[in-house]
Amino acid sequence: MQVVDFFKELCKFKSITPNDDGALNYIAVELSDFEAFFIEKEGVKNLLLTKKFSEDGVHLAFGGHIDVVPSGNGWSSDPFDPLEKDGFIYARGAQDMKSGLAAFICAIKEVEKFQGRISLILTSDEEGEAKYGTLEVLKFMQEKDMLPDFAVVAEPTCDKKFGDSIKIGRRGSINGKLLIKGKQGHVAYPQKCINPIHNFAPVLKFLAGFNLDPGDDAFSPSKIVITDIRGGMEVSNVTPNDLKLMFNVRNSPQTTLEDVQKYVEKTCEGLDYELSLTQSSKPFLTNINSKIVQILNQSVQKITQVVPELNTKGGTSDARYFAEFGIDVVEFGVCNDTIHAIDERVSIEECEKLYLVFKDLIENFD
Repeated sequence: MQVVDFFKELCKFKSITPNDDGALNYIAVELSDFEAFFIEKEGVKNLLLTKKFSEDGVHLAFGGHIDVVPSGNGWSSDPFDPLEKDGFIYARGAQDMKSGLAAFICAIKEVEKFQGRISLILTSDEEGEAKYGTLEVLKFMQEKDMLPDFAVVAEPTCDKKFGDSIKIGRRGSINGKLLIKGKQGHVAYPQKCINPIHNFAPVLKFLAGFNLDPGDDAFSPSKIVITDIRGGMEVSNVTPNDLKLMFNVRNSPQTTLEDVQKYVEKTCEGLDYELSLTQSSKPFLTNINSKIVQILNQSVQKITQVVPELNTKGGTSDARYFAEFGIDVVEFGVCNDTIHAIDERVSIEECEKLYLVFKDLIENFD
């Protein structure tokens, strides 16, 4: 089956997270010569496909998710009935990331010789909480003593044109909740109230947009970004009892959760407050001299004639889980200009070239 035809078939599955809608079974049948392990936890379905081509050599894995975000309203066509128009295919998940899945599945399907083992790690839980997906498969592989040496996650990474970006790491993500306490009262008697908004106002400038570190060649600065502020009862004659803030820090390895806590506590010194911090993902960086970085870089340049930027931009992805297990991991896929959007689309040319990149990568991974 040609990569575009297979891609269209994947787009027909209404695989809204965490439901795979039967897509994982469909993929397992397509790669029937691979050993299949269906790993399910808390209602999340995952699939590990693996094949040993030789006793010696490396273990190369490809990772991805079949689940997509809800389509929303306002589409020009049925989001789960892929529409081919003007060189593009429109469907929910077209860029994120069924084109990536189709590309590496079709590339792997053609492999006859490989020095080592190839595995596919597929989940239906990436767009949601991502707690019982890729992580559970890697735990299973660790128990079986079959963790891969290298991995490629086919997330849509490219920015302006296909081939311009390979992700070799990601920032972490720290979420914060800050409660500034006060005393509610009548606005006409401010001396009888403790107004948390007034008390916090001088502090805000030391939090909003503050860089906790200067960044470096690989990572942008770890910046505090305020995402929500609310207080009061939406009336003009009552001062609020408390003020609630939410913020996020996409952190580099230079800044830890403890660093964030110390800075916020120091900044809020003298206020009556409560602070809660959680780390949803940790930062990681794959060495640019790693075999997977070098060979993928060569394959991308060979197929696209574009020199990719090796970077750590963007949000979180399941690549972080590979890194936690000590696996050298990179991400490469199509352009990401319509991910999660109405009328999400991918160009047919990109889909075909992505398949060729992965095919070349596998052929040269000796």
